[in-house]
Amino acid sequence: MRDKNFFFFMMVAALFCFAFIAIIITLPATISTPEIPLVKKRIIIKKPIIKITPKTESVEIQKFASEQDFKDYLSKSESTSGFYGMGNGMARMESISEPSMDFGLESSKMLTNGISGGAEPSRVSDTNVQVVGIDEPDIVKTDGKEIYYSMPNRYFPRPIIIEDFNGVKREEMIAPSQPRKRGGISLIKAYPPASLELDGDILEQGDLLLDNKNNLIVFGNDNKIYGYDVSDSKSPNKNWTISLENNNRIITSRLYNNKIYLISSTYIRRSNPCPIRPFAIDGKQIEIRCSDIHHPSVPVDINSTYNISIIDPLSGEIENKISFVGSNSNSIIYMSPQAIFVSYYYQEDFIKLIFDFLLTEGKDIVSSDVIERLAKLKDYDISQQAKIMELRSIFEEYYNSLDDDERLRLENEFENRAIEYFKKHNRELEKTGIFKIDVDNLKILANGNIPGKLLNQFSLDEYKGNLRVATTIGRSGNFGFGGSAESVSDVYILDKNLKTIGFVKDLGKTEKIYSVRFINDKGYVVTFRQIDPFYVIDLLNPKNPQLKGELKIPGYSSYLHPISEDRILGIGKEGSKVKISLFNVSDATNPIEEAKYILDEYYSEILNNYHAFLMDNKHQIFFLPGNKGSYIFSYKDGEIKLIKAVSGLRPKRAIYLNDYLYIIGENRITVLNENDWEKVNELDLSL
Repeated sequence: MRDKNFFFFMMVAALFCFAFIAIIITLPATISTPEIPLVKKRIIIKKPIIKITPKTESVEIQKFASEQDFKDYLSKSESTSGFYGMGNGMARMESISEPSMDFGLESSKMLTNGISGGAEPSRVSDTNVQVVGIDEPDIVKTDGKEIYYSMPNRYFPRPIIIEDFNGVKREEMIAPSQPRKRGGISLIKAYPPASLELDGDILEQGDLLLDNKNNLIVFGNDNKIYGYDVSDSKSPNKNWTISLENNNRIITSRLYNNKIYLISSTYIRRSNPCPIRPFAIDGKQIEIRCSDIHHPSVPVDINSTYNISIIDPLSGEIENKISFVGSNSNSIIYMSPQAIFVSYYYQEDFIKLIFDFLLTEGKDIVSSDVIERLAKLKDYDISQQAKIMELRSIFEEYYNSLDDDERLRLENEFENRAIEYFKKHNRELEKTGIFKIDVDNLKILANGNIPGKLLNQFSLDEYKGNLRVATTIGRSGNFGFGGSAESVSDVYILDKNLKTIGFVKDLGKTEKIYSVRFINDKGYVVTFRQIDPFYVIDLLNPKNPQLKGELKIPGYSSYLHPISEDRILGIGKEGSKVKISLFNVSDATNPIEEAKYILDEYYSEILNNYHAFLMDNKHQIFFLPGNKGSYIFSYKDGEIKLIKAVSGLRPKRAIYLNDYLYIIGENRITVLNENDWEKVNELDLSL
């Protein structure tokens, strides 16, 4: 049975630092209530696991002076990595910001080259991205003539005709002994639809980028990048290869102004952190010196070095580069036409917060002698670890000096006052730092920070020189002993120097952000725990943004897409099934769910990958892939109607060329006429 004397120490740790329960003391997993009166007993406490970020009033971006400087920074960061944010998987560069949104103009290009007679389409869709004009890697690309499709490795079944003894014929599916071309990339003649056929193949496999000069970039699954000339689709020519080292990996890339912005990360070797040799171009090794690597002045949790490189798609040569440290679970990189924004997550000094509480609102709970000792301890020039040990020793001595009645009073007073104090100061613990890099010369322009943690790329958006940021505070879980942390979400407006000039706070108490979309002078935020609050935020005055409207409905939306100035499409789930919502935001103070559709699907790739979404504004439809089949919905006149379903295709993506919709599945492509939704042609990719 556990001695209840431990409860006091647990409360101090838990109420101030969420899951930091092990920071002050190491405790058993459960608390048992004694059945006999509590007796005075000397408390024996194990050595704590201490992970603290020193408090800094200003975070600057610096360069390492040497390899030893890098090693010293690593040593400091080992004591800063708290329990937050360690389960997010991988670092992300998933966003491109939009300077503005032309409502109704989906990701598409209009080819106005004067060609007539149906030789090339005049209307061609692009990959669904966050900003029109900056492309993102995906498994399907098209230039209007060819479809470039990076196929998965699959043993596709193929049909055969079997005739029995009575002459009756039937079709059966048999699996081939070998997978089709290792997956690979198929180059498919796409237009006109009657000419749909396989032109050629590339054996490599991975996400693709395609510039307007017939350069196809393949981000290979083999940790290499390939540049192909595909001007002759029947005979693509490999121009260059970038080989990444074993401890380096591709995060993602962007294509902007016919330049590739490659983001890669290198896992830090603590014994020899620099120089870094992330990759080789056609066998020529690229080296990054210690003095070229940037880092925040505050020690933060790091395990990787991130490298941004501008690459020529034709030659594969690096035109410029910049490197900085980060965490492979917490760093988000986001690009606008003007700048690249790099975020990093860190915790502020919660020990200072504990001191402030005990010396202010909690000073009458303990004796004046304890307050005096704490005041001296606060100003000691010793390490945070040493302060923790001294703090523990002071309270151990004081707690043991009390009788049972005083202990009981102390426990209750601490619990109530500390909870209220933490609610007032919760934004002082977890922070997101951001620094801004010029998109042309890769020079650092500014840095700043805001409270909370980002969800993903859509949490950031640059508009008219300001950066809009959505964060959740307290999203990391609970107090460490079963109580729920009261998370809240905020929206901040930062100026060109990344200084906060406006904010909207306290969205979705006890909930966390599930999706965000900033569109011109409006922001749309969805938070979720049991219901889906959909918030409309007026950002017209960046110094005084206003929460205008709120709508609470069942389920949630994990992806938001603008349909028009007054309508936002949400795709998410209600219960266990895929839900589509059409929000009417014409009255910002009173948003409504104008229409919804519950699809008999438990999953759509759009829930996790917005590249799978396609909208055709001309025909007022959108494409949604599911596990059972492909779905084409109309959003005309404020309604959501399922107008076409195609089964058995295992859909991955869809594109349109003129008025033809090409549904691209794992094993075949089906072409539909968008005027009558009849099938026009089909290509089997399993042979």
